[in-house]
Amino acid sequence: MIEFVNRSDWDGPYRLVECRKALNPSGLPGIDYALNPYAGCSHGCVYCYAPEVTHSDWKGWRVPGVRQNIATRLSKEIGPLRGVIGIGTSTDPYQCAEKRFELTRQCLEVISRTSMSVNIMTKSDLFLRDTDILMDMHHAIGVTVTNVDDAVSKRTEPGAPLPSCRLKAMRDAVDSGLAVYGLIGPIMSTVEGKEQELVDAVVSTGIRAVCIDRLNIRPLLGERLSRMGISSSERSVTKVRSLFESAGLDVADAFGEGWHEQLLLRV
Repeated sequence: MIEFVNRSDWDGPYRLVECRKALNPSGLPGIDYALNPYAGCSHGCVYCYAPEVTHSDWKGWRVPGVRQNIATRLSKEIGPLRGVIGIGTSTDPYQCAEKRFELTRQCLEVISRTSMSVNIMTKSDLFLRDTDILMDMHHAIGVTVTNVDDAVSKRTEPGAPLPSCRLKAMRDAVDSGLAVYGLIGPIMSTVEGKEQELVDAVVSTGIRAVCIDRLNIRPLLGERLSRMGISSSERSVTKVRSLFESAGLDVADAFGEGWHEQLLLRV
């Protein structure tokens, strides 16, 4: 049993669970292993398709399962392995529970003692807390931004830090020398007419690379978004890509073939 010694005042709902494996083969090009310290995610993003993929109850998904033995399992599995670990491929590794349980930080400490690389994906500014570890690792940190309207974010990403907070974290990360990129998307109809505003805000952070992500619609997800008047927007995808390219940033398709290799050369 892990003893959690650095608790914050966060006291949201959670479940303590055990995991049989810390690392699982990744289906994402360029990422060899997936690591998700939490089962479920308190962000509650309305466009999240992970509950359907994992056959999880949507309401229960928002109560994170704290995989309390994951760092111990990771230390036993990682020894002979090489390659890239994707952290947060299904659930955000820096969701609010991380403030209390620090599972992601514990896992980074284990990985830092090896030659493996990490690609972290998050909607939180909490990754800045782990700058001291990340600076000594081969890393890339993708910060998700779907729009720059805090009101829209409160509606579509109710449990996540606001876009203004994430953008500030990206600026701070660049200033600190962290390898951070923008994970822009999923791009939805909520950004139509505001593409320039989105691109300007991201460019102002000083990052040099972005990945464009399209909306991945599953049956139940599609029904939920339809009720909210939200849909995919290929027009906005095209415009956002063009604007980023015009601004001089390197652009890759998120999770497409070769995206990770392109990204590592750019951040």
